[in-house]
Amino acid sequence: MKRKIAIIGGGIVGASAAYYLSTLSGHEQLAVTLYDDGTGQATSAAAGIISPWLSKRRNKQWYQLAKDGASLLMQLAREANLATDVYAQTGTIITRTDPTDMSKLWELAKQRAAEDPDMGEIQQLTAEEVKEKIPLLSKGQPGVYVSGGARIDGAKFVDDLLTQASQVNLTVKHGKVTLDEAGHIVTPAGTKRFDQIIIAAGAWLPDLLAPLGMKVAVRPQKGQLIQLNVQDFQDYENMPVLMPEGERDVIPLGHGQLIVGATHDDEGKFDLSVTKEATQDLLGSAQRFVAGLTVDSIAEAKVGTRAYTEDHSPFFGRLPMHPKILVASGLGASGLTTGPLIGRLLAGTAIYGGKPDWSKYEKNLANYFS
Repeated sequence: MKRKIAIIGGGIVGASAAYYLSTLSGHEQLAVTLYDDGTGQATSAAAGIISPWLSKRRNKQWYQLAKDGASLLMQLAREANLATDVYAQTGTIITRTDPTDMSKLWELAKQRAAEDPDMGEIQQLTAEEVKEKIPLLSKGQPGVYVSGGARIDGAKFVDDLLTQASQVNLTVKHGKVTLDEAGHIVTPAGTKRFDQIIIAAGAWLPDLLAPLGMKVAVRPQKGQLIQLNVQDFQDYENMPVLMPEGERDVIPLGHGQLIVGATHDDEGKFDLSVTKEATQDLLGSAQRFVAGLTVDSIAEAKVGTRAYTEDHSPFFGRLPMHPKILVASGLGASGLTTGPLIGRLLAGTAIYGGKPDWSKYEKNLANYFS
């Protein structure tokens, strides 16, 4: 008889867990069911940047998780044969306008590149050289180019992984589910029992665990981005992603499309409405780099809800009082970088059991529960 594993949440962690539950050794003995209602999912509204190496964050555990996550994504893109509109190693450019800050950034880049070959080639660029690499820019800033950086489309990434897993051992159920006091899954069709449950529900984790008498230190944050129609440079369909100092990220998609974002709205929480203020913020940031953009250039706006912890660190692992339940949350704005690795770690634990030591990636799980 096959072991039954459930996943609640079809975002970056849930979809990655489902994919690895269909590919890791032992997957032949599994029947996996994923539940997701799609409401407010951060991944489906995200177009992200995979470039953690020059982050200002001092959290060494987060950096190790993000660095290893970026490396895993390179491998996963090859294994899953992801198209370039899903994941593309375009390179990234991080800018600094102050010469002293630029010098510090360049020294950090050289140090990190020596430690991690996946970072690829690094170059120090003038403002004009940045414009040469991203010709749609009317204004450049000096920066550091990292060839290992990439862009990723969250919605397409998730759809691709779930499609591949569904051809092996995954069944996807659309709709909302809850837990009962015993930790079983309550669906519209009745209570379902599983051997293992992976809960990857982001900011909705506290509501799901409430019936178990548990409180989770996770808060929601609203994020919005916009997609713009811009000039199509047909010879530059894979331009680097721009991470300008003090501005929103600029993500060229090629084919005359550009994404700018995303905002960070702690007050918005679960509000999924597109706001005029956020749209103006994003458009203003784009206009400072690309001439001729107007409100009419906006093709689409997307909104999602991220999950944050007070220390801005993700957590994941097996619940001590409920050993059949594995959880993950608190990924924040770096979820597209760290989520696939977290999903793989949870999938491996669900298959092989045990209590792996993930202390190099995270603080003790007990820090986030009461």
